[in-house]
This record gives sequence, structure tokens and C-alpha cells, in this order.
Amino acid sequence: MTLPKNKHHQNKNHIPVLLDEVIELLDPLQGESYLDLTVGYGGHAKAVLEKTCQPQKAVLVDRDRTALASLGDLRDAGASLVHKDFAQAVHDIRLSEERFDIIMMDLGVSSPQLDNGERGFSFRFDAPLDMRMDQTAGKSAKDLVNDLPEQVLASILKEYGEEPKAKRIARAIVNHRPVSTTSELADIVEKIYRRRGRIHPATRTFQALRIATNGELEQLQKTLPLIPEILNEGGRLAAISFHSLEDRLVKRFLKTEFDQGYEARMRPLTKKPIVSASQSVHNPRARSAKLRGAVKIKQKQNERGMTNAYRRN
Repeated sequence: MTLPKNKHHQNKNHIPVLLDEVIELLDPLQGESYLDLTVGYGGHAKAVLEKTCQPQKAVLVDRDRTALASLGDLRDAGASLVHKDFAQAVHDIRLSEERFDIIMMDLGVSSPQLDNGERGFSFRFDAPLDMRMDQTAGKSAKDLVNDLPEQVLASILKEYGEEPKAKRIARAIVNHRPVSTTSELADIVEKIYRRRGRIHPATRTFQALRIATNGELEQLQKTLPLIPEILNEGGRLAAISFHSLEDRLVKRFLKTEFDQGYEARMRPLTKKPIVSASQSVHNPRARSAKLRGAVKIKQKQNERGMTNAYRRN
């Protein structure tokens, strides 16, 4: 099967963030294997596979069944579609000893998820307060806002949303229980602020609850240390983050790896995160996107204590 040629052929509601920058950073070569840990609607995956021409060497992971269901063309071309969260997927791949030349991580929520009001990710729609990326598992955001103690709820809003009025919002949520819809939650937060600026006052609260509902930061913390073990020598990683909490974890991981000197397994490909000012005009989600990359330069020591260094030309 021939993959579509237009790089923007994806779901009409989905514009791949930093697509040109990702392709330039990863520099996919014909015949290379590819692992997409957050494939979503396939924007980055299809562009990479047009370069590698090897969909049968691709493993595409997502915990959103709706997103995976949209990738029938890639499945028919030979790609493996895996319904798992990326932490579990990487754990399983590590045990299987399968290795890849390219790994892609597009973190956070996708535009189609935000634009589908029924998913409950956005305050732009009146919908059940769900926010689960995998709607078949785990507790929803509704469960969290109605079941968690006020102090725990406040901690989530402060830590994951960097919300300055976390305590007041948590108290208001508890006082208005049960909270069942996105509109109800947005109204509660809006009354705390009593005004609306350019950014909706509920933005940080929704972000915090989404991160907590999906365990996004915990997933990333578990996954990053295993990335070097599932990359071939010379293999490249690209990671796109959308808020400072994600980016900080990626940046720290890459720095920690490279600071090990002779024992370093990864070398950063980006001194500073790559951003795109031009794409943000057409895709507001791209405004906060930061791309970082790294290359696998060395295998861990083998049983004889020998190491093999590799530096990509």
C-alpha cells in the first residue's frame, strides 16, 4: 500500500505540531524502524514513514481507541497498532528486546481530543467531565473532583496547573459537589476570578485535572529512563511537550544522561528547545510546543565491561 503523499493529509481537525522541524531533527532514512509512543491521528508517523518506506517496521502506540481506529491505512500497510499507554508499551518493548532507530513522543492532549466536546477535555463545550485519554480505564476527572479531599485537590491544581488560587478553587469545588460537567467546573473557577482575560481562568484547572486523570507526568517519569534501552545505536528520539512540567522532565533527563561523560548513552541534538512561530498562526496549540531531541551514542556496558561508542555523522 502506498502512503498518502501530502504531509498534511491527516484528520482534517488535526495539524501535526512542528512537523517540518521533527522531520529535520529525526532525519529518517530508508529502511529504518520507527516507534511512535503517542501516535494520535498519525500526523508525525505518516511523514516519518514516507521517508523510511518501511511501515512494517513501525509500532504505533496510543491509549485512545478512537485515534487508533483512524489509522486503518497504516495498519493495512503493515504497521503494528498497539492500544496501551506509552509507559506500559515501553516496559513491554524493553522486555521483548525489540529495538528502534527512531522514537517519537508528542506529549499531552491532541487537538481532535480537545475539539471533541463529548470527551470532556475542554471548557468550550458543555459535556460530561471525563478527560480520560483511554475511556475504557481508570477514574475520570468527574471522579477526582467529587471524591478527592479538598487538600489533595488543591495540591493537584497547584502542582499540575501552577494555579495561584488552587486552595480557593478546591474549596469552591468541594462546596459545589456534585460537579458533573465541564460547564459546571468552568463556572466555579470563573466566579473565583470574577473576570475573564485573554486566557480563560479555568485553563490551568482543566490542565491540572487532565494531567492527574491520565497520570501524564508519572508516565513520562517512568518512560524516559528506558528510552536509551530500546534505541539502536545512532537511534534518535524526538519529544514535543506543551507545558513547562513536561519540558522540564525531558530537559532534565537529557542533561542527566549526557552529564555522565564516558558513560553517557544519549547526546542532545538540541541545545535549546525548537519552537515554531509561523505554525502557531494556523494551529494555536503549537504556540506552547517545544521540541527536544537526542541521539543514542553508546550501548550500556556488556557483561565483559566493554562499550561501543557511536556518533552519528
